[in-house]
Amino acid sequence: MALNINSSYKLNSGYEIPILGYGVYQTPADITESVVTHALQTGYRHIDSAVAYRNEKPSAAALLKSSLPRSSVFFTTKVPPKDLGYDSAKAHIAESLSITGLDYIDLYLLHAPYGGKEARLGAWKALVEGVAAGKIRSIGVSNYGVHHLEELEAWIKEVDGREGAGKGGVLSVNQVELHPWLPRDDIVGWCKARRVVVEAYCPIVRATKAEDPLLLPLAKKYNKSTSQILLRWSLQKGFVPLPKSVTPSRIEENAALYDFELSDAEMKSLDIDGVYEPCAWDPTVSSD
Repeated sequence: MALNINSSYKLNSGYEIPILGYGVYQTPADITESVVTHALQTGYRHIDSAVAYRNEKPSAAALLKSSLPRSSVFFTTKVPPKDLGYDSAKAHIAESLSITGLDYIDLYLLHAPYGGKEARLGAWKALVEGVAAGKIRSIGVSNYGVHHLEELEAWIKEVDGREGAGKGGVLSVNQVELHPWLPRDDIVGWCKARRVVVEAYCPIVRATKAEDPLLLPLAKKYNKSTSQILLRWSLQKGFVPLPKSVTPSRIEENAALYDFELSDAEMKSLDIDGVYEPCAWDPTVSSD
C-alpha cells in the first residue's frame, strides 16, 4: 500500500484514524499550543494527548484556532492510569470535553490496566456510555497485555450476549510501546486478528538507538535519519506511530516518511530475535 501523510485506517468503530500521529507526552503546557500548531501546519492530522499529560487544553486550542475543519483532525485523550473506575472515568470524560471545548473526542483510551478488574471494566463501561451519548467517537485501551485484552473481550461478549450486539462497546485501538527492540508479537497478533489498530508510542526508542549499527546503513542508503528509518518501519508494520518532539525541524523530519520504502529484506533485518527492551514503563505485564 502506498502511504502518504493523509493515509488512514478504518477503525472497528467505523471512523478513520490518520496513520501518523503527533504525541505530546511530557510537552510542557506553555509550549504545547505552539508545537501542535506547527505539527498541524506540517500536515499532521492526529494529536495524541492524555489527562495525565496536563496539556489537553492547549493541544485542543491549536486545533480550534487553526483554519482546519474539526472533522479533519483526530484528537485522542486518556483516562489517567491510576484513576480507573466507572465514576472517575465518567468525570474525566466530562472534564476533557469541558476544558478542551471540543464537541466530541475522537478517541478515548484507558491509559493503563491498573486498579484491578472492577476498575478496568468500570472505566470501560463509562467509555461505552460516552460513545452512546455522542461524546466520544471511538474507544480503546493503552498498555494492555494479552491477558488484559482477553479480560475485556470476555466482558464485551458477555454484555453483548445479554443486552445485544454493541452494548459492550467496540474495541478500536491498543496503544503500546513498539519498536524493533520491543516487537510485542503476542499483543500485535491478538490485535490484528481482531482488526484492532495498534498504535506505537516511543517509536524512535527515545533516540537511544540513533547510532545503532542496524539502522545506520539504512539511513545512509536512503539519506534519512535513523529516526525516520524507525518510523518507516512502524508504518510498514501496519502500526500508527506517535512520534513526539518540540523542535520544529524534528516535527517536520518525523513526517517526511513517504518518499522511500524499506524492502522486505530490510524490514526482516530489523526483526531481532528474543529481544524485549522497553525504554518506558511496561504496564502490559501488570497482573493485579
